[in-house]
Amino acid sequence: MYEHDALYAGWNPWHGCTKISPGCKYCYVYRQDEMYGAAQASSLCRKTANFSLPVKRTRSGEYKVPSGKVFMTCFTSDFLLSDADEWRQECWDMIRTRSDCRFYFFTKRIDRLELCLPPDWGDGWDNVIIGCTVENQDRAEFRLPIFLSLPIKHRAIICAPLLEELDLSAYLGGGIEEVSAGGESGYHARPCRYEWILKIREQCIDRGIPFTFHQTGAHFIKDGRMYNIPRDHQISQAQKAGIDFRIGALGVPETAELTEEEKRRISE
Repeated sequence: MYEHDALYAGWNPWHGCTKISPGCKYCYVYRQDEMYGAAQASSLCRKTANFSLPVKRTRSGEYKVPSGKVFMTCFTSDFLLSDADEWRQECWDMIRTRSDCRFYFFTKRIDRLELCLPPDWGDGWDNVIIGCTVENQDRAEFRLPIFLSLPIKHRAIICAPLLEELDLSAYLGGGIEEVSAGGESGYHARPCRYEWILKIREQCIDRGIPFTFHQTGAHFIKDGRMYNIPRDHQISQAQKAGIDFRIGALGVPETAELTEEEKRRISE
């Protein structure tokens, strides 16, 4: 879903995050910071050297990240983190400037979105996709009603790390364009059960909503058997299940309204 260089570009304007819910318990950002010996605590939010990546230019004056890319935004933090409030408006300015690209961020803090929107947001921006993350039924029932009540042009539900069976049936209207589900990575990861994935898929098929199984997680239970899956195989093993629904090339939902440049990149 995110590893295709032809379409996607990573942008982490800040790094570091605070844990707020059960899905955060074994956060991969904390794990990776520990692995690489980060000098600062993972809970301390700080701007990165790539803060202005969307508007950086080459010597010839062209944008370093070309038109038609999808910026996967803030994957080592949360775009709505309160610690980053002083920097976010500058990010919105860059997103507005780069209307030729899309910006996709996931958040566990959808309850803060209304406080964080730019003044000209209106009913949403065409080039912004927001994914609301839910890991269990409790967080789904708290976050998704808020998510559906807000002015957003493009919405996705991200069920990750999936910690239990979910009933999303009450929330699969309101312009949800995609649902993605996956297990937890890392040595201490909590197991993900295949039947949980299939239950979400069934709910999506019933409503005609694109669904993708994006990763198995480290500990995956299928047909009563536990599989311990190395990190570099978790995405490919999910893809081998062949259960995605209405998902096209490079992980793009069939329902997406693509620009000509995006179509060109997907066909390359």
